[in-house]
Amino acid sequence: MPAKLSTNASFSMNLNRFAFFILLVVISTVSADAQLFDWFSGDKATPPKEMLLTNRDIQIKTTDAINDMYNYNFFEAERGFKWLTVKYPDHPIGYFLIGLNTWWKIVPDTKVEIYDNKCQQSMDMAIDKAENMLKYETMEKEAAFFLAAAYAFKGRLYSERKSWVKSAWAGKQALRYLERSRGDGDINPELMFGDGLYNYYSRWIPENYPSLKPLLTFFRKGNKSLGVKQLENVSLNAFYTRMEARYFLVQIYAMEKQPKKGLQMAQMMHAIYPRNSYFHRYAARNAFSMGRISDAATYAKELLNRIDAGNYGYGDNDGRYGAYILGYANQYYYRNIDEAKKYYALAIGYALNNDSEDSGYFLGAHRELGKFAMIEGNYENAKEHFRAVYKNAGKKSSVREETLSLYREASKKAKKNR
Repeated sequence: MPAKLSTNASFSMNLNRFAFFILLVVISTVSADAQLFDWFSGDKATPPKEMLLTNRDIQIKTTDAINDMYNYNFFEAERGFKWLTVKYPDHPIGYFLIGLNTWWKIVPDTKVEIYDNKCQQSMDMAIDKAENMLKYETMEKEAAFFLAAAYAFKGRLYSERKSWVKSAWAGKQALRYLERSRGDGDINPELMFGDGLYNYYSRWIPENYPSLKPLLTFFRKGNKSLGVKQLENVSLNAFYTRMEARYFLVQIYAMEKQPKKGLQMAQMMHAIYPRNSYFHRYAARNAFSMGRISDAATYAKELLNRIDAGNYGYGDNDGRYGAYILGYANQYYYRNIDEAKKYYALAIGYALNNDSEDSGYFLGAHRELGKFAMIEGNYENAKEHFRAVYKNAGKKSSVREETLSLYREASKKAKKNR
């Protein structure tokens, strides 16, 4: 099993999520246990004159909380991060990491809003501290790094809530400080993280959303392949941003149709952080896309079992993945039609609970149930399933046109049977 973070190393995606990924100069996390509070000598804290990002002593003392955060042990992680706000009250690192810990509570289902205020407040504190650091020349890049990261998270969260004006303003600030934090990536791989994200997403957005291309005219041109290489470098050599780079690479490999790389990354991360539903979900998804149905079904059953057990981070979003995969596996792999119908219906229920009627799993489940109904001669039921697909699929999608044909066929047969 891969080792956890150590000091020797560490589909359809919607537009409001990815439009701000190019702004994310995200930093990861830091850890310590209660014993570390005796590290405080009682001396009055003063603004640091050295970069804490490269401080090995802090990295050693903060490893556990990073692992706790990514493994969804959020209480332990926050307790580990708080010592940084005491030891370095004028530095943004502790406040930012607490905010990042809160952000990962949101990641499993970004529709959940109960953690928004705490996340924004922590990022605001990090911004205040980082702005005060800018006056120290030796701290400028580190300060800009935190400013870009904090504003990026604020913009990302505002975009999830469709607060477009606030999101655009935060994004503009993130880009401003990203430029100031650039450089020295070969010396400090943390600083390469923002460049990698920018290089990739500044090209991905206009390629996939041509209408946004004019908005990027005045920004420096990115390079997708270079961006991926930079993120891969960070995922191997950085300390704080290593796991965040892997978080993005899992998604990028899927978008770039590299499921083998995506599966390897997701499986590794799931092995390291078995309680993290995000990586668990991607392990199932990538195994499924590669046709490794037995592995995908195993992951999918685990997802549903953890939902039933009430494990944190596992919910309707994971359920629609897991249930659809099991429906498909039973239909085409195990040849158990009754089980297939059960899981397809379950996938539809999870998608409805998650307001994900436009998702491929929702549409696919309805389409397959409609086909089953056609075979069984239940044409009215088939029409209902096909109607749901037609109503929720994209207007220009091939799925919509295919389903319209199936709906017409079901209608004709229903009339003949009356």
